[in-house]
Amino acid sequence: MSRREDVTPQAPIEAYHALLAGSAGERMAADTHEALEAQLARRGLVFGDRALCTVLRPRFLSVVQHRALARRTEGLMRAFRVAHQAAMADPAMRAQFRMLEWEESLLGHAAGFDAPSPTSRVDAFIVDPAGDGGSMALTEYNAETPAGAAYNDALTEVFLELPAMRAFARAWRVAPMPSRHGVTAALLDAWQQFSGGRSAPRIAILDWDDVPTRREFVMFQEHFRAQGLECVIGDPARCEYAAGGRLTLDGAPIDLVYKRVLLHELVERLGLDTPVLRAWRDRAVCLVNPPASKVLHKKASLAVLTDERNAHLFDAETRATIAACVPWTRVVEERQTVSAGGRVDLVPWVVKHRDRFVLKPNDDYGGAGIVLGWTVDQQAWEAAVARALREPYVVQERVAIPSEPYPGWADGGVQVLDRMIDTAPFVTYGTAVDGMLTRLSTAALLNVTAGGGSQVPAFVVEPR
Repeated sequence: MSRREDVTPQAPIEAYHALLAGSAGERMAADTHEALEAQLARRGLVFGDRALCTVLRPRFLSVVQHRALARRTEGLMRAFRVAHQAAMADPAMRAQFRMLEWEESLLGHAAGFDAPSPTSRVDAFIVDPAGDGGSMALTEYNAETPAGAAYNDALTEVFLELPAMRAFARAWRVAPMPSRHGVTAALLDAWQQFSGGRSAPRIAILDWDDVPTRREFVMFQEHFRAQGLECVIGDPARCEYAAGGRLTLDGAPIDLVYKRVLLHELVERLGLDTPVLRAWRDRAVCLVNPPASKVLHKKASLAVLTDERNAHLFDAETRATIAACVPWTRVVEERQTVSAGGRVDLVPWVVKHRDRFVLKPNDDYGGAGIVLGWTVDQQAWEAAVARALREPYVVQERVAIPSEPYPGWADGGVQVLDRMIDTAPFVTYGTAVDGMLTRLSTAALLNVTAGGGSQVPAFVVEPR
């Protein structure tokens, strides 16, 4: 490890903040704020009607931190592959994921490519990011419809042009962490395996017309077109398909669906016989990510990794990675299990120790249905546990949420506030890290859909 790589995480943060401090930094801060506001507006970087970024500094990672993040994430991907293979081979094993009956009915149809989730995202926290890169706590695996890659790349371009970032780069090497290209590569790889050829597919990005992430779809469309790929955006309700034909959107044929609509919403609104799924079952269209991604997308997948019943599935190295990076998680049910080094009755144990646990729906998003035990009283917690016994829920051990100081602009000047920060690397082919999403929040629930603050790009930095 070189001295440049071994830089402390605080050093680049302090160097950047110094550029905005004092009377000398007032002009720099004002110019950076004005440039950021102008670029966000010009590029339409919004989530719904909210600005996507509200702070003046990007995230910085040292070379050591970045290597550690990639190594740990790739180790976790090995664990998920093993769990997925075991689930697909054994219905009894698959029952641990709590798939719904209609979801099970889709698993018998081959996707036409190897990876269960060609493009995915790991949602985690990095605590004490010094020395060997800190400890990692994986809290969710978004294996179905990971969002944010195009937003990340656009924010990266914006920050590289900000006055403060240009001044910072005189003393620090800054390497961006792009993620959009990984999504493109995963889509094309899946298409080539599916079609057996190398022709360019006609892509359709499918989701409801009124979703707040529509601006990101336009960014992906522009990116695909820049790569010479035809791309349309549309509501799955406007798709049509007849057996023996091709799936169409607004009358135009589609080869590859970049599915951003959630599978359960698609089925709830349009049914299992919707044209998209009929065409996919007939192998008339390539669907990414496919329904089999639901297995790992379930939050019960983290329970499968950490449950003592499944330790035999993993080799020693993978078990060590799981133990180091995945908090204790179980499906909420009446059973005995191992916790805190001993056997416990799961439900009474969870009821008794609400300050240690989080309850999460097995398959929801945007922070919906999540109950943080330490934020509610005992009566509310017991009611939440009772609900969790009726519906598929997991209980997960509380993890420390790290924070960093970030400068924002308020009342005509810079204010530096600590903000909680997550770490969500994108994964291509189910194996390799390609870019990263970072969310900031002043609330414990870090989720952009839930109104959880700001998204910032990340850069790997080292002194020049």
